[in-house]
Amino acid sequence: MTFRSKIAQLTAQSSHWFLHDLLHRGGTSLPGKLAVKIDPNVLHSLEHDYDLIIVTGTNGKTLTTALITRVLKAGGYSVLTNPSGSNMVQGITGTLLTTKIAPSPNGKKPVAVLEVDEANVAAIAAAIQPKLFVLTNIFRDQLDRYGEIYTTYEKIEAGIQLAPNATVLTNGDSPIFARGSFPNKRVYYGFNNVKPEDYKDLKAPNNTDGILSPTDHSVLHYHFITYANLGDYFSVTDDFKRPELKYQVTSLDKLTPHYSEFSIDGTPLRIEIGGLYNIYNALAAFGVGREFDVAPEKIKEAFESNAQIFGRQETIQIGDKEITILLIKNPVGTNTVIDMMMTDDQPFSLITLLNANYADGIDTSWIWDAEFERLHDAPLKAIATGGQRYKDITVRLKMAGFNLAGSYPDLNEVLPAIEAMPTKKVYIAATYTAMLQLRELLRSKGYVKEEY
Repeated sequence: MTFRSKIAQLTAQSSHWFLHDLLHRGGTSLPGKLAVKIDPNVLHSLEHDYDLIIVTGTNGKTLTTALITRVLKAGGYSVLTNPSGSNMVQGITGTLLTTKIAPSPNGKKPVAVLEVDEANVAAIAAAIQPKLFVLTNIFRDQLDRYGEIYTTYEKIEAGIQLAPNATVLTNGDSPIFARGSFPNKRVYYGFNNVKPEDYKDLKAPNNTDGILSPTDHSVLHYHFITYANLGDYFSVTDDFKRPELKYQVTSLDKLTPHYSEFSIDGTPLRIEIGGLYNIYNALAAFGVGREFDVAPEKIKEAFESNAQIFGRQETIQIGDKEITILLIKNPVGTNTVIDMMMTDDQPFSLITLLNANYADGIDTSWIWDAEFERLHDAPLKAIATGGQRYKDITVRLKMAGFNLAGSYPDLNEVLPAIEAMPTKKVYIAATYTAMLQLRELLRSKGYVKEEY
């Protein structure tokens, strides 16, 4: 480590201590910003300290990262991670420079499992050579930052090209991941719970992105679809089809709003979080565990931990109300959250909080492609709106045919609104910065104890 790098690390650690221990403030971005300003190459000094796993994609990065962390810890590894989702260069730098990690109990090298923003993959891969890339999915998201989905994939691929010796563990059910000319070893995961005799010839629903074959740009067909553009795809114009899966969901047993039961490669598993989309995250974590020689029974043990994930389906008790926080940020992610809520057979209320800051994406037009209308078929008893762009989401929900119980541009009004809801169960669907603001409000009121 150079003298400059040592000064950068000391500055990061000192500012982290000041923020966390003295002011009791969360966040890792400021220490990282200061360190990078002092030494733009400070991450190079950490290259040999860890085996690095980069987790990236549009949806599911935070949960996938958390599940991988649990799985590797269950397998005897010491693991460093960024649990609050601070996934850009400065936040990752702050995490790596300020987190102490002990040697792994199993005698192997410690592992850094990092959620990385799609546009930051190349910068991280250039600084620290990853051992493994984990790709979740790519959907239309924050067009002002990423552009269309193929542009996003190019940003990720640029990072992969910098680490040709790394393995790429990728969602085989996503056609876009069959593209690319990088030389890395690819390992695919996906769903294989439908018997061949039950296969159909399907096309993805209208307004679905990413359904073109990379060989001739024809529209792909599917034997089955899990959601959006994911499933067992094939071309009817040539021999292009979904690649062979190494890790696969072999059965879906029970889906509820709070847990899911399924099998991967014949191993019965359960995760304490609802939604079909979260099973993909568990499948990715299972694949990482097996790539790192973690036994299936240890993975099962890790999955069944009750610890909640920062801002992802956290359940909080406020008086007699059971509050579940759901992150929404793009059409596909919102539709999968709606799918999850529709598995609830108990009456519930919903508050939607819409912000449009940089971390959310400043373009809110995506709300018009989310299928809120389907909630008319759910046991939804009341719906309200809030956040900085409450007017936008209010208009969207009124156009979807809902009479609103209220609109709350000031988040301080949300807690009384929760108490006034007619049901004991209340879902709060919030964009990223709205989720952070709400969570900080709940922490200040004593409803959330932990800090990140």
